[in-house]
Amino acid sequence: MNLKFHNKKITGILTVLPENEVNFDDEIDNYNFSKGQTMKLKLIMGYNKRRVIKKGTTVSDLCIFGMNYLFEKNLLKKDDIDALILVTTSPDHFMPPTSHIIQGKLDLKQDIVCMDINQGCSGYVIGLNQAFFLLEQDEINKVVLLNADIMSTKVSKNDRNNRPQIGDGAAITIIEKDSADNTIYGCVKTDGKGADVLIIPAGGFKLPSTPETAELKEDSAGNVRSLDHLIMKGDDVFNFVQREVPKMINDLLDKANCSKEEIDYFMFHQPNKFMLKKLADKIGVPYEKMPNNVVENFGNANSVTIPTVITYNLGKKLLKDSFLICMAGYGVGLSWASMLLSLEKLTFCEIINYK
Repeated sequence: MNLKFHNKKITGILTVLPENEVNFDDEIDNYNFSKGQTMKLKLIMGYNKRRVIKKGTTVSDLCIFGMNYLFEKNLLKKDDIDALILVTTSPDHFMPPTSHIIQGKLDLKQDIVCMDINQGCSGYVIGLNQAFFLLEQDEINKVVLLNADIMSTKVSKNDRNNRPQIGDGAAITIIEKDSADNTIYGCVKTDGKGADVLIIPAGGFKLPSTPETAELKEDSAGNVRSLDHLIMKGDDVFNFVQREVPKMINDLLDKANCSKEEIDYFMFHQPNKFMLKKLADKIGVPYEKMPNNVVENFGNANSVTIPTVITYNLGKKLLKDSFLICMAGYGVGLSWASMLLSLEKLTFCEIINYK
């Protein structure tokens, strides 16, 4: 589905990362593979280090910490927030919505829209779409988009396919109405037939967690995990991304009447370095225009990776310069989404550590 928005803008992006850092080399003995095989994988995929939460930390903790940082720095005022959107696959509870918990703990006004969106890898773009929809309302002028996940808690320590890439984190994006006459182009696609390609089978109402679902089993590739853990069919995900994402980007640019050469950066979801390089090759853009350095430094925290690749690579530049950005997320669902917009002289664009 193609989307178009007018007179909206992003005014600030903050990434919140746990201080706790895990190195790939320290975990290789957990995997049922030779050291040589594992180190080869490290080189190809770009695995190095990742940020993960300490036990007991939740999504709301990360978001509240980041919000309070913005309040204390006078970068955001509580009473200016008209809507609060949380995109996560790891809520604090089944109910109530985690966005409501955050609103209550921050003592935000009651005259506010709060909602949780259950989305993973494409969740940043989908969250931005929802923010733009809300800004069509007369009484909504500023939306706070929260993206946060703590999926490291759902990955087996003996799963070499998934564990080296999964990190935790949160991002806070401020979206507002814009008096300038701008146009934002977007695209969202879904294929639920591939829902089992990225899945945590147990723990919901369909299959509640039991001692049986927690039983560790070895798969045909040598990974050891349970039904309570994240299961990814890596080949299927890779083929899906290489097949569908380039087509989506080409269609998006056609709708916007924009060439690849006009785009300053392709800020894409960060599953691993190998997949991003192959995607850049398939789309036909140079690697320097599609940064792939998030997983090797912080890990893949689902929808948090797109704001992280922006804050990590553009940071201070975005406080004074403007860039035409093409974003894309793809994965859990299956879903894939993209957006073309200009990021112009943000109020803040930085990374902070959760303490």
